[in-house]
Parts: sequence; C-alpha cells; structure tokens
Amino acid sequence: MEDTPGVRRAWGWVAHLRSGGTTAWRDWTGEGEPRGRVLPGAQQLELLRRLNAAGHPGDDLATSVLEASAPGRGRPDLELEGAVDRLEFGPPPVDPSELPDDELLRVAANVLAEDVVAAGLPEARHHRRPRLWRTRYRLVGDPALADPMRAALVAQGRPPGGRGSTVLVLGTDVGTMLADAWTVRSLAEGAPAWRDWLAACTRGRALPRRVDLLRTARAWTDRVGPERVHVVLDPAAVPRLVGVRRPLPGPHPLSADATELARRVGQVLGLLAVPGRKRALVHQTLLPRLVAEEGPPLVVPPEHADWLHARAVRVRDGLLRAGYPVHGDPDRLLPVARAGVPEPSDAGVLALAMRLLLEGRS
Repeated sequence: MEDTPGVRRAWGWVAHLRSGGTTAWRDWTGEGEPRGRVLPGAQQLELLRRLNAAGHPGDDLATSVLEASAPGRGRPDLELEGAVDRLEFGPPPVDPSELPDDELLRVAANVLAEDVVAAGLPEARHHRRPRLWRTRYRLVGDPALADPMRAALVAQGRPPGGRGSTVLVLGTDVGTMLADAWTVRSLAEGAPAWRDWLAACTRGRALPRRVDLLRTARAWTDRVGPERVHVVLDPAAVPRLVGVRRPLPGPHPLSADATELARRVGQVLGLLAVPGRKRALVHQTLLPRLVAEEGPPLVVPPEHADWLHARAVRVRDGLLRAGYPVHGDPDRLLPVARAGVPEPSDAGVLALAMRLLLEGRS
C-alpha cells in the first residue's frame, strides 16, 4: 500500500481504535505506522469503534472484528474516505459513521458465529431410560409448542412414537404460529428476511405447512386413521393426554431482534459447520443466550390482517367439519391482537449483537 498522509492517518486511527478509542474517523487527525499489508475495512473499523463506546472489547475481540469479513448480501469491505483515492471501478470509499447498521451487523454476525463454534456444545444431559408402560404419543403442529414439551417428556423417559400412538396436533392463534414457523425455519435451514418471507406466504392461498393444522391433521389421518388424531389448542391439556401429571414447559419466546440475530448468525454457521452440528450449535449454544434477552416479539404486520383472518377461519371450520377431537376453544386459532413489532430493527439487532460479543469476550 502506498505511503501517503491519508494512509498514515488511517493507520493512526486503527491504532487509536485498538487501544479503546472512540473518536470518529471524520474527527481523527493523527497518523501512525502500518500494522499490516492491508487496512481493515470501514465496516470493521466502525464496529470496533462502537464496541469501544459500549464497553471494553479487549485485544482478542478487537483482532477478531478487524480480521472478520462481511458475509451475506451487501457491499464488500469498504475503504476509508480520505485515506485512499476513489478508483474508476468498485465501490467508493466511505465515511464509516454514515454506514447503515445492516453493514456493521454483517461483520458482527460473522464474529458471533465464530464465537459460537469456539464455545462448542454443552455436555450432553443424561435422560431416563424409556419406561416400558407409557402412553404412546406423537407431538406435531406448532414446533414452538411441541418441541419443548417433547424434550421434557424424553428427559422423563417418555419418548414419542410406538405402535398405536395418539397424534396430538398442537396449535395456537395463526399469527403466533406464523411467526413461529419463520423462526423455526430461520434457525434450521435458513429463511429470507421476515417481511420477504411473509410476502411470499400471502401471495398464496394456503398457510405454510407448519401453520396449517388442518393439512397436518389430514396428513396424519392418512397414516394412522382419524380416530388417533387429536387437535390440541389448550397446552394445559397435553400432560393428561400423554399420561403425565406434571405440567410441561411452554415455548421459549425470543424477541424480534433476537430472532433476527439468530437467523443471521445461523447463516454464517452454515458455512462453518455441517448441518447437524450447525443446528445443535444454534439450539444448544446460541439460543440459551438469546432467550434471556428481553424485547417485544415479532407480530404479523396489520396489512396482512384480512388474509390471516380468512385463513384462520378456513382452518378452524375445516377441523370442525372433519370431526377431529379438539381440546380447547376452536376460536383460539383466530388471530389476536398482541403487543409486538412488525419487523426487527437493524439498530436493535446490532445493539444486541454487540452486547453478546462484549459479554462473551469479557
């Protein structure tokens, strides 16, 4: 790299940030010696500056941030305005303080994913041996309801499946299930951004498979017969139906911002781990940290209210016409007004990402 006053100024800013400084690039006037062959990108430098302002990242985290890439859709690593001349081709140099939060979040998600991989998986918990005499069941439907209950039952020595199992199709209001379906897909195989995914859903006539309890019930009816398929809209009824006395755990709610951060980190983890291990890292290492973060949940934007209500009515009426046993009020499927936000906030997601980075490297 050419030795110019602009480049020396940039290296001086790099040294300032590495030492915990918070001065913005536009206000920086000092110079410094090169600390490598290539200057870090503007996204990485601005993220480090904000981390310095929020806490004490330390040398290890500072190095990880400055050496990180910015994966996903967006601009490549950008150069500092005033440090280098603008080239005829490629993106122009930028003032880092003018970068949108999304650009910094791409870098933060990369570093967080590396932290998750480095942390590894917690020690496996030992489950009780399966009981010989137990109620045979399967829990399907809304995975946010079914998954924690199933895990608790397995830990008690009551795994699902077996000949003659009763299939319990768990559900709640369709708005909540729609957010749950996007969340589960985001954490598993990956999903588009919430509004993009929702727009694709509303262009179709049917609800997504995980949300359409009528379609789920019909699929299981074809496999086991209608007499062994029950629809459960009251979570308190599940223990009795599966033959246990103790209450079973409910969903582990995530805020809208935490869900979006998990989606973004999961995208990077898909490049760092094979699918099975990636899923385990997301659920066992990342999510326990995110569940503890407070914030409003994700809700379906009001412009989709009519579409959502019409689909919910179709599912409710179809289940009743089919004659499936329904545990709980069928009207629980209808959308309900609840406090939340219609989409995550890039600023909120970035603030959460920085908090986790600082906590994880403290």
